[in-house]
Amino acid sequence: QVQLVESGGGLVQAGGSLRLSCAASGLTFSTYAMGWFRQAPGKEREFVAAISWGGSSTLSADFVKGRFTISRDNAKKMVSLQMTSLNSEDTAVYYCAAGLRSFHPATADGFGYAYWGQGTGVIVSS
Repeated sequence: QVQLVESGGGLVQAGGSLRLSCAASGLTFSTYAMGWFRQAPGKEREFVAAISWGGSSTLSADFVKGRFTISRDNAKKMVSLQMTSLNSEDTAVYYCAAGLRSFHPATADGFGYAYWGQGTGVIVSS
């Protein structure tokens, strides 16, 4: 059974930083692309960032603008999202997702992910 467990969310002031982590189990982690998505209150889920199964390639949404960095540690079966220069528009529940199958490419399309975590909340106060 695949499990993705996010952590690291919380309350932060505008301009601050947070590091989200996602621990994976039940899959051959090193062969799966991983992604981060978010959903703000009253809005649809949106893509944040993704990383290829080997970690050599990343994708990020335009609004990230160099503020967020996705990384992975295949030995620890974890993917992280380092977020800096946070603003109120970053307030959302952040979800970790694992790709459709082994060696499926990283994508910004949510339909390209088969497994999802339960989410971790981020609140940015201004």
